Amino acid sequence: MARRAPIDPRLWRHARSARPYLALTVVFSVLTTVAIVVTAVALARVLAGVITDPAARTVGAWTPELLALVAALAGRAVVTWWQSRLAHRAGASVVAELERGVLAAGAALPPRELERRRTEIAVVVGTGLAGLRGYLTGYLPALLLAVLVPPILLAVIALHDPVSGAIVLVTLPLIPVFMVLVGLLTQGRAAATLVATTRLSDQVLDLFAGMPTLRALGREGGARSMAGQVAELGEALRVRTMRTLRIAFLSSAVLEVLATLSVALVAVSIGLRLVFGEMGLYAGLVALILAPEVYLPLRTVGERFHAAQDGMAAADRAFAVLGPGAGTAGGAVRGSGPAVLELSALTVEGRSGAAPFALSAVLRPGVVTVLTGPNGCGKSTALQAILGLCEPDSGRVTVDGADVSALDPERWWARVAWLPQRPVLVPGTLRENLELLGAHPVDLEAACAATGFDAVLDELPNGWDTVVGTGGAGLSLGQRQRLALTRVLSADRPVLLLDEPTAHLDAESEAAVLAALRERAAAGATVVLVGHRESVLAAGDVVVEVAARVEEVVR
Repeated sequence: MARRAPIDPRLWRHARSARPYLALTVVFSVLTTVAIVVTAVALARVLAGVITDPAARTVGAWTPELLALVAALAGRAVVTWWQSRLAHRAGASVVAELERGVLAAGAALPPRELERRRTEIAVVVGTGLAGLRGYLTGYLPALLLAVLVPPILLAVIALHDPVSGAIVLVTLPLIPVFMVLVGLLTQGRAAATLVATTRLSDQVLDLFAGMPTLRALGREGGARSMAGQVAELGEALRVRTMRTLRIAFLSSAVLEVLATLSVALVAVSIGLRLVFGEMGLYAGLVALILAPEVYLPLRTVGERFHAAQDGMAAADRAFAVLGPGAGTAGGAVRGSGPAVLELSALTVEGRSGAAPFALSAVLRPGVVTVLTGPNGCGKSTALQAILGLCEPDSGRVTVDGADVSALDPERWWARVAWLPQRPVLVPGTLRENLELLGAHPVDLEAACAATGFDAVLDELPNGWDTVVGTGGAGLSLGQRQRLALTRVLSADRPVLLLDEPTAHLDAESEAAVLAALRERAAAGATVVLVGHRESVLAAGDVVVEVAARVEEVVR
């Protein structure tokens, strides 16, 4: 695993709101250091004077020192409060900024990549980045204090008592050494915890997604009921969380013991030398008061390290999504009408081989082209490559002679009406779903008649104002397919890409849809279908066989 920088520069690059917070944290750290030194010096002067000089045991004799002491204590309290207040605000702002960026970047991912990483993105945005607040509110201020405070306080101690300064100089590096050892022990544990959480979330999502099927089959209360499986997943997460907490507590205890022993060495040395008259009381008090403050920032860094690791592990996942940057910059699309699409030895590698493999075809306007082949051969992937949503591993896709990767995606997609295997239906009214592709009322009646959606509308009391849920919840599979087909056919787009357009339709509706698609092709549109049925193949003017190269698994 790559070594992570204490202050990840990617955080400041992707979260602009974190930059002023970092600058102010440095200022607050300097002010805290000054307050610590003033407090120690003023308190030591007062105590040493009161103990060694009976005549100076009045408040008036130490007014300047007492005022300085009160100002330093009050200033440190105000700085700490303001630092905490600012940290919580900055933490919420940075997390919100990264969540918005991850959501936007995730929405821009190609479908295959989004499907593969959907649970990871959901975990990072849902709960993972919340751990970043601990990094910003606790770990980062402690880290800056650990850089600024110990060297300055060590110098002050050495000026007043070189022996105590030497003891601190020898023992102080032991804490970072043990922190490194603890870090090596826990290396990758936070990332592993996030991976496990992602996997558990994925299992829970799959479990709940399959609940309607289990209930329909009467299997929800079987030997391994849903409640039992959820309980098992929850117990697995609890065990992993407790392991992480155990290591966090043990590592903090090691640092506490080490810092306590180091301060004890300084205290014993000062006490013995005071007894034998080898040093002054004022110098001993300054060294004794400052000694715990030298070790405190390093101890705090160790205590807050594990909490920060969870947030930074999630931030690494977020940066992996944000890192590649926005899609293709591309140039202009040639023309605005029907396009000649050419696939030249198109190959896209998958988990079990290449699908499609070496696909070559010319998809021309004015004809219906059908891509066919066995399941898993890459027909849907070929459509995604035409859209520019999937980058080929070899070969190329051209639109009117221009490589699809060189096109402006927005302008290219504005010419295409795409029907995927699972039509995209958003929560809202039927009319809002229809207008996702910019349907024209002139074509709407004909499209509804061709798909049979006019009969569906007659059954709905609110017609186009009927509200559906996520994925078209409230409509049957056939009704969703008819709505998606109506949206495609009523959109004024010169290129039509349809993946299994007649799925969930009866024979009569299928014939009407295929006739409408042939009419669009006859009018000059580029129509590409994916299909298996004989009726779909018969409707095609050109049939292209799609093949895959399956790699055998060596056992």
